[in-house]
Amino acid sequence: MMGVLSQTLKVSSHSHMDSATLFFLTLIISATSVLSSALATPASCDFPAIFNFGDSNSDTGGLSAVYGQAPPPNGETFFHKPAGRYCDGRLVIDLMAERLGLPYLSAYLDAVGSNFTHGANFATAGSTIRPQNTTWQQTGYSPISLDVQFHEFNDFHRRSQTYRNQGGVFEKLLPKEEFFSRALYTFDIGQNDLTAGYFLNMTGDQVKGYIPDLMNQFQTVIEYVYNQGGRSFWIHNTGPLGCLPYVLDRLPITAGQVDHIGCVGPANDVAKYFNTKLNETVVELRKQLPLASITYVDVYSVKYALLSKAKEYVEIAGYVEPLVACCGSGGRYNYNMKVGCGWKGTVDGREIEGKSCEDPTVKINWDGYHYTEAANKWVFDQIVGGAFSDPPLPLAMACHRQ
Repeated sequence: MMGVLSQTLKVSSHSHMDSATLFFLTLIISATSVLSSALATPASCDFPAIFNFGDSNSDTGGLSAVYGQAPPPNGETFFHKPAGRYCDGRLVIDLMAERLGLPYLSAYLDAVGSNFTHGANFATAGSTIRPQNTTWQQTGYSPISLDVQFHEFNDFHRRSQTYRNQGGVFEKLLPKEEFFSRALYTFDIGQNDLTAGYFLNMTGDQVKGYIPDLMNQFQTVIEYVYNQGGRSFWIHNTGPLGCLPYVLDRLPITAGQVDHIGCVGPANDVAKYFNTKLNETVVELRKQLPLASITYVDVYSVKYALLSKAKEYVEIAGYVEPLVACCGSGGRYNYNMKVGCGWKGTVDGREIEGKSCEDPTVKINWDGYHYTEAANKWVFDQIVGGAFSDPPLPLAMACHRQ
């Protein structure tokens, strides 16, 4: 230490030329330090497109294009008209697109006014991972299951380039070939697979019994997309389905099954089991797909925290009646499966209508199934920075493996 100090004193006593040399050495060291810091921070991925797969949590018009538009008051808060979303405004996928500087995703199934330059949305409300042995009219589950969504994507990938190469309007409405390998592939699906079992009067253990099959089918689709050139994946786990009004209203519940905020504990346990298996599947996929960047996002924890805070700290969170829908036709949870949001019907000889509440911005649940724009925004703000992701990278850096 004394030797270093002695050398420093000698340098200080040297000529003006030595001082100048020391100055430039300091600049070089500083520049090197800044460069090392920059290299240690992953660069933004600059995703040119998003290709989304899922259910109503991210459907921007798929089911509406097939079975008729989601009626008003859907869309009233942000779009001021129905916009193909089962929500009063934007979904998390919309907020993700905004943050990445991309336009809102057009639904692949929507032939009117769509622009696929920066991606496409294959999600439809009511979709499941594995096909359901039923019809939409019978149960409300979409025939556009995850395997069908992949077939749509596969067809879109191939045919979009055939037409884009013709130039003209096709060149302005379809993505460049290079976008498919650089895009972000997002997945939010699985909730309907779980409720489908419950609504067939299965027990929680019986529903858990077919979750491994769901994971096998999910894994297969991820592998298919990877083989098509997909490299960056952003995968949401499923939320606390035991806190949704349509589950609370339709499942037989005992007092002992209700948790401290009013949710169905056993149903949430099944959702958490699904998430555990999904996380294990992601870990396995990382081993099998070495060039893939796969981000697992714990949406469950974020949504449950929101519901918990709204119930316990309503003055701070600003939300009221977290388990009661904003848009509905009455009842304990303002939900009635016979007369949903935006519809009219007769129940027990009385005509009722599914109407919006006065202020959706203070509600968490929109229509018994889906979250309000205000809640979606809260969820997005928690997950966009990577705090609930594995690996813990922000959305804009999801092309990096660590």
